[in-house]
Amino acid sequence: MSVEVEEKMLDKPEAAARSAAAAAGDDVAKFRAAVISKLTYAVGKNPAAASDRDWFLATAFATRDRIVDRWITSTRQTYSEGRKRVYYLSLEFLIGRLLFDALTNIEMLETARSALGDLGVDLDRLRQVEPDAALGNGGLGRLAACFMDSMATLSIAAYGYGIRYDHGLFRQVIKNGWQQEYPEDWLSFGNPWEFERPEVYYDVGFGGSVEAVAVGGDRKKQVWHPAETVEAVAYDTPIVGWRGRHVNTLRLWSARAADPLRLDAFNQGDHVGALVNQVKAEAISKVLYPSDATPAGQELRLRQEYFFTAASLRDLIRRHIDSFGDIRSLPDKVAIQMNDTHPSIAVAELMRTLIDENDIEWDEAFDITVRTISYTNHTLLPEALETWPVPLMERVLPRHMQIIYQLNAKHLEKVRTEFPGDDALLSSVSLIQEDHGRRVRMGNLAFLGSHSINGVAALHSELMKTTVFKDFYRLFPDRMNNKTNGITFRRWLYQSNPGLTNLLVDLCGPAVLDDPGELKKLLAVAGDSSVHDRLAAVRRQNKVALARIIRDRLDIKVNPGALFDVQIKRIHEYKRQLLNVLETIALYDSMRANPAKNWAPRVKIFSGKAAASYHMAKLIIKLANDVARVVNDDPTVKDLLKIVFLPNYNVSLAESIIPAADLSEQISTAGMEASGTGNMKMALNGALTIGTLDGANVEIKEHVGDDNIFIFGLTAEEVEERRRVGIDEYGAIQKSPHLGEVLDAVESGVFSPDEPDRFKPLVDALRHHDYFLVTSDFDAYWDAQRKVDERWHDRSAWWTSSAINTANMGWFSSDRTITEYATDIWNVPARPVRG
Repeated sequence: MSVEVEEKMLDKPEAAARSAAAAAGDDVAKFRAAVISKLTYAVGKNPAAASDRDWFLATAFATRDRIVDRWITSTRQTYSEGRKRVYYLSLEFLIGRLLFDALTNIEMLETARSALGDLGVDLDRLRQVEPDAALGNGGLGRLAACFMDSMATLSIAAYGYGIRYDHGLFRQVIKNGWQQEYPEDWLSFGNPWEFERPEVYYDVGFGGSVEAVAVGGDRKKQVWHPAETVEAVAYDTPIVGWRGRHVNTLRLWSARAADPLRLDAFNQGDHVGALVNQVKAEAISKVLYPSDATPAGQELRLRQEYFFTAASLRDLIRRHIDSFGDIRSLPDKVAIQMNDTHPSIAVAELMRTLIDENDIEWDEAFDITVRTISYTNHTLLPEALETWPVPLMERVLPRHMQIIYQLNAKHLEKVRTEFPGDDALLSSVSLIQEDHGRRVRMGNLAFLGSHSINGVAALHSELMKTTVFKDFYRLFPDRMNNKTNGITFRRWLYQSNPGLTNLLVDLCGPAVLDDPGELKKLLAVAGDSSVHDRLAAVRRQNKVALARIIRDRLDIKVNPGALFDVQIKRIHEYKRQLLNVLETIALYDSMRANPAKNWAPRVKIFSGKAAASYHMAKLIIKLANDVARVVNDDPTVKDLLKIVFLPNYNVSLAESIIPAADLSEQISTAGMEASGTGNMKMALNGALTIGTLDGANVEIKEHVGDDNIFIFGLTAEEVEERRRVGIDEYGAIQKSPHLGEVLDAVESGVFSPDEPDRFKPLVDALRHHDYFLVTSDFDAYWDAQRKVDERWHDRSAWWTSSAINTANMGWFSSDRTITEYATDIWNVPARPVRG
């Protein structure tokens, strides 16, 4: 009997099921054959002799092939429809591992698992083989990666532009409690996801001189003659959106010397000197965030920023002219989004390109520039709003310095006309800082050259108007807006927490995979004890998996039944890991003093990197590890309290920690965290947040409700007032029932008997110059933690709050954020996936 006849004899649902099963089986067979083919002809290995790395490469190549067809189709459609393109310029793209990301988005994860299983290969084991692309430092770079995912998911024609760092951010190793930095060698075995484009390269100039050349009449044209040229070579990675409907391009630039070898010097025996030009050029794309503590380090940072910005602008302008002919139509067909201040030299570079290379008059060039560029600010910290010494700019980018001077003169002339006699305003909004050495203010340049300036959380955007850009807001109130950050659920729920994802599909329906708003359906069963059991079972499974990682990496055994209290983020004084450590010491002392009390057992989990030259942050890491050594070895507390610091925090480690988190620590000094996205990721996965009213915590509180988040501490307004009138560290320490004892213990060497004064700088800062208000917020933090204990002991209340957090996090999808950018700033259509 034929299959067709047999299916006619079955009822329709059964026939459909059989047909679907047959199709699935066919997909498995095809993918299995593709993997074998790639293993043989691309990797050059016999299956019998193949290592896990070989199988990973073969699987990645086979997956990439499935993406490429869609990539080419998406690109053709963009060209044929004459669509406006978005160009996202970011010094960081923290994309992490891509195998599961790609397989999930093209809906082939289970197909690949079955195909590899037939070959005796474990897909989950291959996942661990893939290196983590450490092309970012933290939230900024991870946000860029989430945004690239969402732009593809929403079928927005977009390019991401950045640097293909050879080593990215350093690999963190903890030795005797101290952070040590080593190169991150993510490219040592190649990158199967990228396509090198040796034919796509641009000459990027540095230094030299500017010549005024007569071009007729009294008119002169400025011609820049760079003293040095570096080639920017393109490497493309396809970024596939949800359900594979659209694919965009992440184009990263690698630096290459135009003349890699001075043959005359080599032949004269100077074999090292012959390579000087190559080493200097390639240093640009060697390492993310080289230390700028030295003049040479500052110059390299500036060279990096100009290198990738200039190459990106050359590339997008070339593409625009190929498609539309006239550069004057740039604002109609191109939207350039600067992710933070790093690419702000784009304002001067676009002006230079329009004026010097396309003979456009100044005023028209400035109009085109402003209408094309927009700027996202990510921080209120003055040190992050970069400034460059004028002599450095004049030496490295002489033509750009001319343009900046001219921009500034015209800008200040206009301000002087509109606000006569206001010298303070003129000084504030100038592109040149005149005190403490003349410096170029890159944040001011970015603001002046953009039609839209946005913050990344409601509080942050309001504070921008009253702090760093207060005076610019007076001049251009219509330019400022808010776009609260978001996260891609594909990575941070579906991929990271499949157990919870399956449960949500069961409770809310399959539409939840396409529409995060469907999570609201969980509210109807948030108080159901059977749902609590299922949520707890998923969490327990994730905690067991994380406990295994902790045991394997640190040889510390933790109790999966304890409350997993998590703070994972860049180590910085304003993020206040120190507050967490000090409260942990107070908790440890209280547990020892009263062991019979009904304490909530806790595992304190820290992870994050400190900047290589940031001594205080590295000292905080050392304190956390020294306290962990004492507490974890104390039989008095046993499983009541454990402390772990997981080294080398990256995307892959976050994917293991976040689904296992019970409590999310978001305790920055109010008014200093722009947004935060770790808070969104953990709340989405059901963790409860303990935090200040800072960044996106404010909006999370509004969405989940006051009863389902633990808010403590001074508000941003109160922080500002304390700093204005003077911080009373002595009074705060004297009033606290715990803090004085804790500081005395740290200061006297209880946790550093081999070096009693080791942590004196930390304690001295708290006693005499507590800028981040750790002492002021300590008691409120302690009290909030005791409320956490109470909620933890009330199982029904805890899991109800957990469900309510997950149910109300749909708004924090990066798809919503990107839709707002598309509508309000870029003027491009966003097409959401619906089933």
